[in-house]
Amino acid sequence: MSIAHAHNLIAEAAERLAQPRVSFEFFPPKSEALEAQLWESIRKLEPLSPSFVSVTYGAGGSTRDRTHRTVSRIVDETSLKPAAHLTCVGASREEIDGVLRDYWAAGVRHIVALRGDPPGGLGTPYEPHPEGYASAVDLVAGAKRAGDFEISVAVHPEKHPASATWAHDIENFKAKLANGATRGVSQFFFDADVFLRFRDRLAAAGVDAPIVPGIMPVTNVKGLKKMVDGCGATLPGWLVRLFDGLDDDPDTRRLVAAATTAQLCAHLASEGVEDFHFYTLNRADLTLAICRIIGVRAKEQAA
Repeated sequence: MSIAHAHNLIAEAAERLAQPRVSFEFFPPKSEALEAQLWESIRKLEPLSPSFVSVTYGAGGSTRDRTHRTVSRIVDETSLKPAAHLTCVGASREEIDGVLRDYWAAGVRHIVALRGDPPGGLGTPYEPHPEGYASAVDLVAGAKRAGDFEISVAVHPEKHPASATWAHDIENFKAKLANGATRGVSQFFFDADVFLRFRDRLAAAGVDAPIVPGIMPVTNVKGLKKMVDGCGATLPGWLVRLFDGLDDDPDTRRLVAAATTAQLCAHLASEGVEDFHFYTLNRADLTLAICRIIGVRAKEQAA
C-alpha cells in the first residue's frame, strides 16, 4: 500500500468516524528510571481519552506487586480507566481470588484475564497450578464471581500456537464469552488481511463480540523476532526489508514504524474497524504520532 493510498484510507475513515477509539498497554517498571519513563508516557497519552489502559502481569505473578502499585496509582492520580492483567500461572485460586478482591477494593473494574505463558518458558508444555485455575476460561468465571468486572481476553488472529485447530481456538474464545468475557483483544499482527480473515472466521462461527486489533509499532525487527517466534505471529518479509541497514539509525526506524503502522490502522479502519489497542512498550511518542495520523486527538484539539 502506498503512502498516498494510506492517506486516502485515513481520510475516508475520518469522514465515517468522529474519532477512532484507542486503548493502550503498559508494563510495570523495574527501576526508578523506568518508572519515570512510564509516567511520562501515561501523562502524554492520557489527553487522548483512551477507552482503557492495561497493565501487564509477569509470568508466575513475578510482577504482581509492581502491577498492583501501577494500577492503583493510575486509579488515584489519573482520569484513566485501568485494566489489570491477571494470569493463571504459579498461583492458587485462593491467591488469585485475593488479587481480584484487592483490585475491586482499589476501584479497578476491568480485568484482562489470561492463561499466561508456560512456567517453563515459551515452547514448553503448559502445566496448570495444582490448586489454581486451569485455563483462562476458568479464570474468567472466577473473576466474575469475585466482582462484576469488565473482562477482556486474548485472541490470536494467526491461531494460538498451542491450538491444534482453528475450531478449537474459536470454541475456546466462545467459552470465555459464555463465562462472562466482554471482548477479545488480539495478539499483534502486521498484515491487515490476517486480522480481517480472523474476523470473518469468528463471524462464520456465530461470534459477534467486539474484537479489538492489537497494534505493535515496529522499530526493532531483530528484537521483535523472538517475540514473534513465541506467540505464533508472522513477521512479513517486506517489513523486515524496510528495516534493512537501519540498525544504527533509530530516527529513520521510528519514521518507518510510524508510516507502516498508520497504513495498517488505515486499512483496518477502511474495513470498519473502530477500536485499536496499542502495545506502547512504555514509550509514548511513537504511539502518539500514529494516533494523530489516524485522527485521534485530545478532546480540546478535536473540538
